Parts: sequence; structure tokens; C-alpha cells
Amino acid sequence: MAVHLTRIYTRTGDQGDTRLGDMSLVRKDNLRVNAYGEVDELNAVLGVVRLQELPEGWDERLGQVQNELFDLGADLAVPMGAEGSHLRITGAQVTSIEHWCDEVNATLAPLDSFVLPGGTAAAAHMHVARTVCRRAERATVMLSDHEEIGEHVIAYLNRLSDLFFILARGANHAVGRPDVLWVPGGGTSHP
Repeated sequence: MAVHLTRIYTRTGDQGDTRLGDMSLVRKDNLRVNAYGEVDELNAVLGVVRLQELPEGWDERLGQVQNELFDLGADLAVPMGAEGSHLRITGAQVTSIEHWCDEVNATLAPLDSFVLPGGTAAAAHMHVARTVCRRAERATVMLSDHEEIGEHVIAYLNRLSDLFFILARGANHAVGRPDVLWVPGGGTSHP
């Protein structure tokens, strides 16, 4: 799939409109535009995550996730039933995320409390990615309540947020930092 961008601005959006992948014109607050916009923000957050000190091999794998998120955005940008063949997220991509979850989780101690974002910069940024992913998932679910979407899109986002939680723990574990655990009541006594 070749992409040639010769001019970045189109002026289509000057009045609040944009074109979907099938070239249909919609308002910028359209549910579909919102969903793939949230995925785009998640991809940008992953760019920041990849600047952190990460365990060996994670940067390359997160680069693959960024490419898959672009695929997912393309999936969302083209309504189902549009003419021609279009990029869609696959079950194999969901399974790949599951395998990475299992691989990293196997190295971690079981949890007996909720985890707070923190520890290392990498872990904190992974938690930001997790929360942005959950927002993208919510926007996609909202879209799916009104329009048909790709079969594996929601599952991919759901599994990806799980991965970011596990990777946050893994980033701390890799440098010997413990999880930052929730202390109910903040560790203070309440009257």
C-alpha cells in the first residue's frame, strides 16, 4: 500500500468537516472520527513511551504495535461495506498481543493489591498509554453501538491496555523496582 502525501493541508476541515477513508464527508465530531482520533493519540503516547529506558527487545515490539495502531486507525477510518479491499485488524494480531502479555506476566509476582502508576519513568508512561488505550476503547465501543466496525478492533484495544499494564509492571521489575501499590485511604486515618 503506497501512500503519497504531496500537500498536508486540504482546507476541508476549515468548516469542521473531514473525509473518511472511503472519501465520504463527515463532521469532525463524528463518532468514527473520534474513535480513530483516540487511537492516533495512543500512537503518539507510544512514541513517548519508546523514548524511555526499556527492557531489551521492547522498543522493536512497541514499534510493531505502533504500526498496528496505524492499521487499526485505517480500519476505523473506512466504514464496513465500503467498496474495495481495506486494511482490517486480524485475530492473529490480537493473539500476538496476548502472547506478549503472557510472556512478560510469567516473570512477575502475583498481585495482592491494585497498582498505582509510578516506579520508573517507563512504567509511568506505560500507565499513561494504558489509560489512553482505555479511552480509545470506550470511543470505539460507543461507535460500535451505532455503526458496524471491524470484528477484532475492540478485542485488540482491550488486550493492548492489558499489555500496557503488564509492561508497566515489567519495566519496574526489569530494574528491580517494586510495584507501587495502592494503600486504601492513602495510608492516613480518617475520622
